[in-house]
Amino acid sequence: MKSSRPCVPKRRFGSNACPGDWRGRAAAGLALTALLAGANAATTSRHEAAMLRLAARSGCSDCHALEPGTSPTSQPGLPPVGPAWRDVAAKYRGDTDAQARLTQTVLAGSDPYNSHWKDKVAGLAMPANQVVVRPADARRLVRWILALPDAAAPR
Repeated sequence: MKSSRPCVPKRRFGSNACPGDWRGRAAAGLALTALLAGANAATTSRHEAAMLRLAARSGCSDCHALEPGTSPTSQPGLPPVGPAWRDVAAKYRGDTDAQARLTQTVLAGSDPYNSHWKDKVAGLAMPANQVVVRPADARRLVRWILALPDAAAPR
């Protein structure tokens, strides 16, 4: 037999919610989702800032930029010295060997005669960076670069 008294929960989102009242649980779920999304965005921002600092300290930012079309060293109308990191991520997305291959390129340098960015960058070889970048840091940077979303993707 149903009670004629209206259900008045003692707590807003707790176990004392009215039976069958999904609104409180849905609101709590949405609030938790928003909280986690905000925390994830803040963590991502801190991680991106840390990676950008590591890249700058290692000299990577002398030739590369995060966003396409924003090369730090190219003159207007000239191609950038190195590809933008979002372009690198897009080019190698789904390539299972990219992490190891690009880490090796960062450490040992690239061959200007066998460039995989021909006609897209200035054509200069990437110098060997073993002197300024530890292998573990090179792996961290490459992992971060490969995980970047496309420039057009929402962040």
